[in-house]
Amino acid sequence: MIMPIRQFQAQRMHAPRDFQRIENTPICVEIGAGKGKHALLFSEQHPDLSLIAIERTREKFLAMQKQHQSEGQTNLTPIHADALPWVVHALYPAQVQQFFILYPNPEPHNPAQRWLNMPFFEFLISRLQPNGNITLASNIPEYIAEAEQQLQEVWKLPYEKQIIASDSARTHFEIKYLERGELCQQLIIRKPEHYSTRFDEMQPRQGQAVETLSEQAHVD
Repeated sequence: MIMPIRQFQAQRMHAPRDFQRIENTPICVEIGAGKGKHALLFSEQHPDLSLIAIERTREKFLAMQKQHQSEGQTNLTPIHADALPWVVHALYPAQVQQFFILYPNPEPHNPAQRWLNMPFFEFLISRLQPNGNITLASNIPEYIAEAEQQLQEVWKLPYEKQIIASDSARTHFEIKYLERGELCQQLIIRKPEHYSTRFDEMQPRQGQAVETLSEQAHVD
């Protein structure tokens, strides 16, 4: 079943507590970084890329922060915040090289809160560079299948589906699922050169609701 998508009300998002703006430079962003296993590994393996790792749960964020302080990657910035308002207030149009959403909550009782079913996903696409990627991983085949359908029917975005190798160890969840013998898959979603959204001209605004510069853009 195709989930209907409303327009995201970005102007209603207020900046997170203790919010600090970032520079408009190319970055990668991990949403729901947990204790930071993937973020720490990625930043170590890609010293030429800057990664912002967002985690909402305080306990997990503090664990990531402690490990980061121990390892000291200068290209990693852990952020303690809810991802939606932080993305709206912090990120510039077409700024992000890669988004990582690894093993998100499948929201079994609230399908509208799954990433590709949310109106917010259109805003997320607007922050992605042309030819940039979103990596979405899950151990739930139905979650991946639904996301594929949304990509085909709603978002009209090209993607590649991959089976994650049994020895992969990017996150604590991934290790646990693969040790159980579960099928872990990911979608590598690409933003085409001339893809447009209704939020392509929206700039971040600190400390207040944001405003759109154009209300008439559309998704091609």
